[in-house]
Amino acid sequence: MSKSFVQEFNVKEKTNVLYDTNDYETFQNKELLDELRAEIIQNLIDKNDYNNINKEEYIKKEVSSVLEGKDLTVSERLYLNNLIDNEINGYGPITELLEDPSITEIMVNGTNEIYIELDGKLIKDESVSFINNKHIIRTIQRLIQPIGRTIDTTNPMVDARLKDGSRLNAIIEPLSINGPVLTIRKFKKELENIDDFLRNGTMTPYMARFIEACVKCKMNIIVCGGTGSGKTTLLNVMSSFIGNDERIITIEDAAELKLEQEHVISLETRNVNYEGMGEVTIRDLVINSLRMRPDRIIVGEVRGKEAFDMLQAMNTGHEGSMTTLHANGPKDALNRLETMVLMAGIEIPIKAIREYIENAIDIVINISRMSDGKRKITSISEIVGFDNDEIKLNEIFSFKQKGISQTGQILGEFNLNDLSPKSYERIKSRGISLNDIFGK
Repeated sequence: MSKSFVQEFNVKEKTNVLYDTNDYETFQNKELLDELRAEIIQNLIDKNDYNNINKEEYIKKEVSSVLEGKDLTVSERLYLNNLIDNEINGYGPITELLEDPSITEIMVNGTNEIYIELDGKLIKDESVSFINNKHIIRTIQRLIQPIGRTIDTTNPMVDARLKDGSRLNAIIEPLSINGPVLTIRKFKKELENIDDFLRNGTMTPYMARFIEACVKCKMNIIVCGGTGSGKTTLLNVMSSFIGNDERIITIEDAAELKLEQEHVISLETRNVNYEGMGEVTIRDLVINSLRMRPDRIIVGEVRGKEAFDMLQAMNTGHEGSMTTLHANGPKDALNRLETMVLMAGIEIPIKAIREYIENAIDIVINISRMSDGKRKITSISEIVGFDNDEIKLNEIFSFKQKGISQTGQILGEFNLNDLSPKSYERIKSRGISLNDIFGK
């Protein structure tokens, strides 16, 4: 390596300015840069102690041999230096994606298939790539090593919460046929609040006041929707309406809820260890939480046997409990709950299960991510009994799509469908007036 390049590196370190990788397109030696990048990174991957590399020494001794005699401009050398810095001190090609607060999710499907979620839309990022599958696995290992996790052919799947609160899922061969796949849902340092929901058109002020009243009246609520629809975010917003004098226990696979009340106990599941032991499930935590004298139990998501225990808690005096589940709408959510209860091995008739659900759940809220990337609460329904042995839902609020604008924006309107919902009687009995919405 030439003396000038070492000096350039030192200047860069002092100014703490990384070269903008977007300027790659302006370089004249793109093919050579790609070859040099691949060689440098491959050499790094081949080192057994790549997590303990002294950056200064590595650049001086290892990179010098690769760049020696190459006719590169100062900008091109700084570009390579930036990549080296990301590999040694960061997380390879996705370092800058992780640092960008506007990106909410990162999906690596292959060496040249990196997608990001930006403003609710999935976009393929053509500016980012890995050199091979080993490079992806190296990046995964660097991400999970600080939290004491590992990934290899004997442990080919990892689901974990990173130290910054982001949620990581990785799966490699032999489970992933097409190579390693990495998904990162980034933790939002600034969580949304009810004002953000109103400003973004997720709901109307009437809907917000009704939801607030339901939470304060300790109704049991289920939030349903598809993947990435904003269920957990809505659950967090709803939790903000809980009083500061209540003991709240939150239960999650990966802690995403961020409650601001004083008396909050946060519980998190644990995966099996290397010996296949030590697993603690959502169901284990729900059962244990009943012995912890909770006023409310909030489960991040139910998707299995724990649904029965959650319903049992709701039916035995733990009013105001809340959870989310994957479903395409309120009716589908109730059908899924039936299936989950059956998964618990409880041998009772379907009719009895439905009665159990009807007694436990008061309100079902459906939230959707629309085609324009924006999120809408498309339905707020109450359970009002049975109709021919089927649980009957009464939809109070809804959003109806009318069309799509020339710019791709969803056009529609929110509707108030029932001026005298059953749940309003309970709200009024707690001294909360919504007469301007539902009348007297």
